Formats: sequence, C-alpha cells, structure tokens
Amino acid sequence: MKPPVPLLLGLLFLSPAAGRAAEGYRVYESTAASVNGEVLFVSDVAREACFLRCAAMPGTEEEILSPSGARDRLVLDTLALQEQRKLLLGTVDNATLEGYALEAESRMAACSSPCKREIAPGETREWIRRKLLLRDFFNRRVAVFVEVKGDDVQRELARRSSAPGNGAEPTWEEVQDEMLDARIAQEIRNWQSRAASKSRLILSPMEDR
Repeated sequence: MKPPVPLLLGLLFLSPAAGRAAEGYRVYESTAASVNGEVLFVSDVAREACFLRCAAMPGTEEEILSPSGARDRLVLDTLALQEQRKLLLGTVDNATLEGYALEAESRMAACSSPCKREIAPGETREWIRRKLLLRDFFNRRVAVFVEVKGDDVQRELARRSSAPGNGAEPTWEEVQDEMLDARIAQEIRNWQSRAASKSRLILSPMEDR
C-alpha cells in the first residue's frame, strides 16, 4: 500500500464568542495529523521538535527537524503507542523513569533554544515516560527476535581487516553489538512502515522553516 497522501484536516477549536462574531472564527489550535482517529496538534509537533533540538533524552545528541519531520516522527511514535496499548506490551520502571526524567529536566534547563519556554511543567517527564515505553515496546516486539550469527560477525571482521586505513581493529563483541544495533534499527523501521501502511493517516500540510 502506498503511503497516504497528505491532506488538510480542518479540525479547529472555536471560541463561543468568536463563533458569534461577524468577523469569523478564532483558532485556538490546529491539527497536524490524525492517526487512526487520534488527533495530533501543531503544539504536540512543536513540543516534539523542541525536545529533540534540546537532546532531552539522555544519551542523545541535538537533532534539528523541520515541522513536517517532527510531525512524521510523532506519527510513528503514536502508531507504536497505539499498538502497545492494544497488546499491553511494554512497561516503564519507576526508578528508571525517575533517573531519566531528572537528567532530561537538567538538559532542558541547559538548552539554549528559546523553544524550551513553551514546555509546561511536567511535560518533560511525560515525554521521557513515552520514550521509555516505546523503547521497551520495541525491545519486546522487535529486538527479541533479531540475532546476529557468528558467521556474519566473522565475515564483517574479515571485511574490515582487509580494508586499508581502518586503524585499530574492533573486537568480536564490538562488531557483534554494532551489527545487532543496526539490524534492530532496520527491523523497527520495517515495523513502522508496515504499521503506517495499514493505518488511517491524515496529515495536514506543515510549513517548513
């Protein structure tokens, strides 16, 4: 199935007074996407982009996405969280959440981007909770089924050793871990593509700046 064609979803919240006003409507919030009926707002997209720009997740680097790029990332997360809720697969340990949330809040406080001023108290912790839930979901749904065989590692080691100018050779375990991470990442992308192809997605045009 081809990816859905982006369409304008005209879902707007209206002020009662504005509804009666002759000059028209007052827009409180605009829709960025609808994912199987679940609405994502432009403010959700802006928040996602800000957390990524500020590298709020411990262990990550700054990632600058366009509005459409941040919207697409949020759509993929939403698809996975919908599946997580359906299967009840994936959990977040409270101690882990506490540690990640504290570091994330510290990262946001140190972030130089003015976007952080739009992040309300508690939103950083909730964003971290969602990201940890997604990580555990994909570990249980995808990563557990991925393996790297010894022959594959041996071939990769031989390929690297034959390539000139590679410097110090990595260990067997390092190569195995690299290959496993790469295969898990690819399988997650495959899962996301399949989920998107079977879902009802309506995407509003986003102005990229």
